Amino acid sequence: MTVSDRYRSSWDGYWEQSSGEAGEPFWDADPALTARRDLDHLTPYADHTLPIADLGCGNGTQTRFLATRFSAAVGVDLSAAAVAHARRADPDGVATYEQLNLADPAQADALHDRLGDTNVYMRAVLHQSDPEDRPAVAATVARLVGAHGRALVLEPTGAAKEVIAAIAAQPGGPSLKLRRVKEHDLRPGEVAEGEVAALLRETGLTLLAEGTTALVMSETHPDGTAVELPARWFVAGRP
Repeated sequence: MTVSDRYRSSWDGYWEQSSGEAGEPFWDADPALTARRDLDHLTPYADHTLPIADLGCGNGTQTRFLATRFSAAVGVDLSAAAVAHARRADPDGVATYEQLNLADPAQADALHDRLGDTNVYMRAVLHQSDPEDRPAVAATVARLVGAHGRALVLEPTGAAKEVIAAIAAQPGGPSLKLRRVKEHDLRPGEVAEGEVAALLRETGLTLLAEGTTALVMSETHPDGTAVELPARWFVAGRP
């Protein structure tokens, strides 16, 4: 299975017209506010001697942090331009980066062959995936985890759309970061209540823990506080 041409071209266009600097994208918050906090959910279940794969890594901001907590980290993204940004931002090679179509089982199997069982970090990827691709993306998570890895999957809830709509309706209209999302047709989707859990279970994974959280964005409110999107987190693996 391959993703739609619209989806691929939208992300390529976005990253090709980006500087690659950390914090430029709407969602690209400091790892101290994102991956570092998120790992509190994964750490009790994960074997940190295994590598970790950052699915939908973008410019690699979170991947580079994850590399400090696991034996190795690889960031993967559909967009070649995103992968190029990530590599440029990591001249010391703290992590590695690869172009990968998460909906392609052959590519997922090839990555697993290279890494072995791995932990997975996937932040707000499913809601951006076309609905018909989501089962294949979840299956890639299961392929990478294998028998011994653990996956942390985080997705915004339906209430996140209300937060984004309120930001767009502020005096002066949407910010530059939000306008760029719209200009490149990066359509924030909505993952229905229970959909993430169902997708993971359908791959044969077991839900080990789940809960509510907030996804911190690089965007800020007029008072300078970070925008936070209501979300849920899930840790999955094979018992």
